[in-house]
Amino acid sequence: MNPVIENIMTRRSVRSYDSIEIAKDALQTIIDAGNMAPSGCNAQGWRFAVVTDKAFRKRLSEIALPRYKKWMEKSNETLREMRKDIDSKVSDPVYYGAPVVLFIIGSGMTADLDCPMVCQNIMLAARSLGIGSCWVYFGQLVLDDAKVREALALKEGEKVYGPILLGYPKDGFPNAPEKKAAEVKYI
Repeated sequence: MNPVIENIMTRRSVRSYDSIEIAKDALQTIIDAGNMAPSGCNAQGWRFAVVTDKAFRKRLSEIALPRYKKWMEKSNETLREMRKDIDSKVSDPVYYGAPVVLFIIGSGMTADLDCPMVCQNIMLAARSLGIGSCWVYFGQLVLDDAKVREALALKEGEKVYGPILLGYPKDGFPNAPEKKAAEVKYI
């Protein structure tokens, strides 16, 4: 199978990470791949904040966890049931103990369309290097904290996409869930 297609077909969200550090050159390769994403009018309206500091990652988890629990209390029953299985297997249901938390920070008119492509490039590049990833919307629950905003150097008009968690899978890559057939109409 074509390696690009195989990479797409085998990429999965990883929620259990080994504590092994990701080498700086591998991390830079992943970021460079993200940076090569297409953008409207070639605006390239994004930047990256890479969190590897263990104390800061712990602080992110401490801030996010009570907010996550409160958010879950207000969510619908379907989501609560889906998350119950995931949450029962981990001590941190937001960042999963990942050694890298990568914030993709976007601005400009096309950021809402462009930055998700950056995220996908990052996740595919990580998979090609044997590194797991997970896009965690819940990771944004920390963004109203002044110290976090300062550390990420968030400016007015900027928005966070992801964050994307990165790390070597503790138990290998999960199997693919069953996918329904694509709905396609050829004209």
